Amino acid sequence: MIKLLIVDDSALMRRQLSALFEAEGDFTIRLARNGQEAVQENNAFQPDVITLDINMPEMDGLTALSMIMVERPVPVVMVSSLTEKGALATFEALNLGAVDYVVKPGGTISLSIDLIREAIVGKVRVAAKARIKPASRTGTASATRPGVVRRTVGNENAAASPTAPIRRASAQSRGLVIIGVSTGGPRTLESILPLLPAGFPWPVLVAQHMPASFTRPFAQRMDGLCALNVVEASRPMTLEPGTVYIGKGGADMVVAERMGKLTVLPKPENAAYLWHPSVELLGRSVLELVDPTQVVAVMLTGMGYDGADAFTELKKRGARTIAESEDSAVVFGMPSELFARGGASVVLHCAKIALQINSWVS
Repeated sequence: MIKLLIVDDSALMRRQLSALFEAEGDFTIRLARNGQEAVQENNAFQPDVITLDINMPEMDGLTALSMIMVERPVPVVMVSSLTEKGALATFEALNLGAVDYVVKPGGTISLSIDLIREAIVGKVRVAAKARIKPASRTGTASATRPGVVRRTVGNENAAASPTAPIRRASAQSRGLVIIGVSTGGPRTLESILPLLPAGFPWPVLVAQHMPASFTRPFAQRMDGLCALNVVEASRPMTLEPGTVYIGKGGADMVVAERMGKLTVLPKPENAAYLWHPSVELLGRSVLELVDPTQVVAVMLTGMGYDGADAFTELKKRGARTIAESEDSAVVFGMPSELFARGGASVVLHCAKIALQINSWVS
């Protein structure tokens, strides 16, 4: 049985969530009305996982989370609103140590629960098994860059062996970095992207599974942390060196050629892919237009297998690829799938990834 603590100031929301998880048959549930009760129940009930509302009286979710992570760290899934304010609070929660979040749609609570039923059950189950990271500190970009300690998987410098002709655009830069990430991604990206230096010579494309209302605030947050320019890819944009493009939530992101220049395009979600923005679709578009020997592909924490096939094919054709290691990934799903397919040039702790990217690109 999974011991679950549900924390919400709304009695109706507590009842709805409790009924939802009781119907699963393998949850033991306790309820809390505010952050103060959450801290107390975390010690008394000792849950395996907590769902935690952000906006509550007496003690809000962020304050409670900070105390939980000090007194008895446990996987936490935040329950957030769709507003920009809710997004910013969610990123702060992830920075404090929350594993994941689920967004409450608008409307009546009963309808909202039906809309998020599958998502919240799945995320709570994953979170119950997730690795908890210590809270991040402000000023990630000033962190000491560690030396590279890596495990080589196959030949990372193998010559390209294309199985189909590669059509190359007139690149504005020498190459391209692409990153795929899901659960646990915002905090992990905060430990990597700020360590890419000003003057970084390649564009960086990030496909982070995230709802539409969250990606712009996330890009703005990262722009404040990074030496590079960070933008949401919400419209067609010519790829420029030293710029990080965050795929717009609620859409997919692909690389295309326009007037001889590489361009990032947002596209409507492709139903053929399970997760969005799709890492697989991004990787496939890169395969069509960019010399794989000039690509660095990075697979970070996340559940599922999004991007594993495309990144493996990129490696076969000469790209250099990184899979985040199990000892740092919040969820070792996506990097594990890449490793299992033989698609990882190296497997690295997240603290080593920025240095490896810098080394390869320079």
